[in-house]
Amino acid sequence: MSRSYRSLLLRTPEFAPFFLAASLRVAASTTGGLALGVLVYDRTRSPLLSALAMFGPSLAQVLGATLLMAAADRLPPRAALAALAALAAAGTGLLAAPGLPLWAVFAVLLGQGLADSLAGGVRYGLLTEILPPGDYLLGRSLLAVAAGVTQVAGFAAGGLLLAALSPRGVLLVSAGLGAAAALTVRFGLRRRAPRAGGRPSPAETRRVNRLLLSDPARRTLYLALWVPNGLIVGCESLFVPYDPAHAGLLFGCAAAGMLAGDTVAGRWLPERWRTRLAAPLRLLLALPYLVFALQPGPVLATAAVAVASTGYAAGLLMQERLVPLLPEGTQGQALGLHSAGMLTMQGVCAALAGAVAQYTSPAAAITALAALSVVVTLALEPGLRPDRLRIRPPHSPSPLPRGTAQ
Repeated sequence: MSRSYRSLLLRTPEFAPFFLAASLRVAASTTGGLALGVLVYDRTRSPLLSALAMFGPSLAQVLGATLLMAAADRLPPRAALAALAALAAAGTGLLAAPGLPLWAVFAVLLGQGLADSLAGGVRYGLLTEILPPGDYLLGRSLLAVAAGVTQVAGFAAGGLLLAALSPRGVLLVSAGLGAAAALTVRFGLRRRAPRAGGRPSPAETRRVNRLLLSDPARRTLYLALWVPNGLIVGCESLFVPYDPAHAGLLFGCAAAGMLAGDTVAGRWLPERWRTRLAAPLRLLLALPYLVFALQPGPVLATAAVAVASTGYAAGLLMQERLVPLLPEGTQGQALGLHSAGMLTMQGVCAALAGAVAQYTSPAAAITALAALSVVVTLALEPGLRPDRLRIRPPHSPSPLPRGTAQ
């Protein structure tokens, strides 16, 4: 079977609108975040509040993962995704309102972060229904590559729009992109019943989270998906203080390396190699950063960052190993828990990196976090051997059967 992105879109027609809606949502988030960061900085002259305006919604993901994620499998996916996208678009439009108090801005951002955490669970749970198991890795690879390209293009387009319009004008453009995503979901995807029965609630979310984390294989996979990745994002958060003049180049090389790794892993890596290369790729993600102990110049630093970032492809390989281990009817919550935990750990590690750099230096902090990532990868590896990742008999978290497509 061909593993090209084009063949995936052709043989699974419903994946095309799913892919388009996800890309529109990333574009809306990128342009809107940039515009809001500029708007808040213009009002407050506070770098901290500006950064929170851009990235604060990611920190709300942990609340969504602990309170709302059970709904990811207990709501009709098309209706839930369309409603959440429309809600996000409406929130972005509200942020463009002149004179909106600062507390209201952050209240809207908190709501958007909670909605995004639930939308991630619904989206990736639905992906397991749209794509057959053999195409899941290729589909996730295409989504990851498209998200990276869209983010780069979104920041560039956002900068141009800010020069031509006001920040509020760019927020309205972002709201329009979000509304387009909602319409694409509503009219491009077919209606399906929920994957699980029962009422979603915080108690049910916590119960299923405990179920997911109670299995040693799943727990180890989650830790391997969250911690080494988060520590390296912490390294990246120090690019600006490490080399302000070349920080943009370092970020660009990181994005290029990540896109290259995701493309190779998704399209060309044979199945027999995917299990073997997950651990080496996690090590590759961290080891090149150890060169920062020598405080390298821009040429060596950018080369190290580009090579290291290909190791982000380990996340795709481990997600492919996680999906068969999930109890029936928990796919949305399980994949949403992965996404929310990853974003939360990235924020925590960025704060950790900043604290270490405050008392040492950016180069020392980058080296320390990279070394810790290596240690964590080696410590987790015994629990990730193929004989430890046996597929358990599926069991439902609810006495009600899984819904069937309608």
